[in-house]
Amino acid sequence: MPRLLLLTSALALLTACGDAEPTSEVVVQEEPAEDVAVADPEVPDLPPIDEDFLEQGIATLASDAFEGRAPASEGGVMTREYLIQQMEEIGLQPVDGSYEQPVPLVEQTVDPAQSRLSVTLPDGEERVLGYGDEAVYWSKQVRDEIAFDDSEMVFVGYGIVAPEYGWNDYEGADVEGKTVVMLINDPGFTLQGEEFGGRSMTYYGRWTYKFEEAARQGAAAVLVVHQTEPAAYPWSVVEGSWTGPQLDLVRPDEGASRAMLEAWIQEEVAEELFSAAGLDFAELQQAALSADFEAVDMGELTASATISNTSSRSNSANVVGVLPGDERPDEYVLYMAHWDHLGMAEGEGDVISNGAVDNATGTAGILAIAKSMAEAEEQPDRSVMFLAVTAEESGLLGSAYYAEDPLVPLARTVGGINIDALAPTPPSRDLLVIGYGASEMEDILREVAEGEDKVLSPDASPEKGYFYRSDHISLAKKGVPMLYVDKGIDLLEGGEEAGRAAEDDYTATRYHTPADEYDPETWRLDGIVDTLTVLRDTGAALAYTDRMPNWYEGNEFRAIRDEQLRQSGD
Repeated sequence: MPRLLLLTSALALLTACGDAEPTSEVVVQEEPAEDVAVADPEVPDLPPIDEDFLEQGIATLASDAFEGRAPASEGGVMTREYLIQQMEEIGLQPVDGSYEQPVPLVEQTVDPAQSRLSVTLPDGEERVLGYGDEAVYWSKQVRDEIAFDDSEMVFVGYGIVAPEYGWNDYEGADVEGKTVVMLINDPGFTLQGEEFGGRSMTYYGRWTYKFEEAARQGAAAVLVVHQTEPAAYPWSVVEGSWTGPQLDLVRPDEGASRAMLEAWIQEEVAEELFSAAGLDFAELQQAALSADFEAVDMGELTASATISNTSSRSNSANVVGVLPGDERPDEYVLYMAHWDHLGMAEGEGDVISNGAVDNATGTAGILAIAKSMAEAEEQPDRSVMFLAVTAEESGLLGSAYYAEDPLVPLARTVGGINIDALAPTPPSRDLLVIGYGASEMEDILREVAEGEDKVLSPDASPEKGYFYRSDHISLAKKGVPMLYVDKGIDLLEGGEEAGRAAEDDYTATRYHTPADEYDPETWRLDGIVDTLTVLRDTGAALAYTDRMPNWYEGNEFRAIRDEQLRQSGD
């Protein structure tokens, strides 16, 4: 997700909502642990980031010739070919003989006229939930017709199983074949104290986690109750984002392990259903804030549904190149960015969504970092992987596919940096760290930033969970320590006022529109180069040393990483 949109765009809240995510979140730690080592002073000086090379990459990727870089389009194929050519010229090596990792995709569209979701009330009346205005539903199972009848309904609070918090909303409940109803976000949003991560959303608060956990529990259907404030977006965003064609990965089991139906329902509809069951929604919502909460059967309410889908399949690919390490080539430092954008819309005039900021900047940026490292006099000790992933705009699909089928062992991936949409503004005094307080990667970043007279700034709204809305989360939830860093807002020219003005202008006039184009007359690449230099040197502090950063103690991904390293013998 473009960092430019973190404060102002409701649509940005959903744009990079990954679909395949299971575990949780980030506990804010204001200062690094005192015993964490700083960046190794023996890391060699690297050639400067080539601004001309960066400009050529951005201008090419954002040109009309690439038709907005939609994943399975001709423009998408051209993008992949261009990236491979650039990686070859830089001197990066393929993985297992190829620069591409194929990513199979399926697009499914619910036919509202042939689909329905209803709840049978205690008096036998059938309450049909209106598609779009009262409920939005779909299925991750790749089938044309999906149906179930009379599924018992159970309220499971927040639908969370979080051992590190001593929390299990499913404990003692049998939800096999039933319809579970749950709240959005996590208890910390309401408690606003030290409990459950405090103000920062955990991954357990993400709707993606809730659907997946419910499937693991054996539920037939999942209804997430929409509430605007904890969701961080209005119902209009839900309706606009989950109706119409939905792109997803073709998984080995064709989605059979997922619940038959996944849905959002309006809060008013939930209140009505709870009342019909003789339950008080407000009281149960309050009860769900306790770790002692027990799931509640919703009386005689039962859910039934029919989903009629049309589907089509296509293929895309992640593009990957490796700068081999000299001493420990089987250990990897990862740079990633998504190469895709929205393609072309229907209509007249300029219909190409060029995606210059989002994310030609990040894609050209990792190539520029690769070029700098490849031209260094001293080869890195560890290998450095440069991964350009597909289908981010469709739900972080390319990164999710890589995380499920990594080209190198995740335990051997030392850490990673995700670059997603860099503002073409002057250099800044700060760097924005999304998910601040997550991992020891930040200690390395802080040391490098201080050397460049920069400070680290946490994102202003951790309760909205932006850390979970870009490609790095696919690797993070598999244990790999990841950084999501962007340019700060306190510009050397104009300060915060100028930075916020640029942010607001992009959000209002260019984000996800054909106006997101490269303009050599107005773009400032020196600010992007400045940020890329810090991110390059942060990765170099891993590539040229034997450091093994981990998540901070208390982070939800720490246990996953510890077990991963234990099993690998590290």
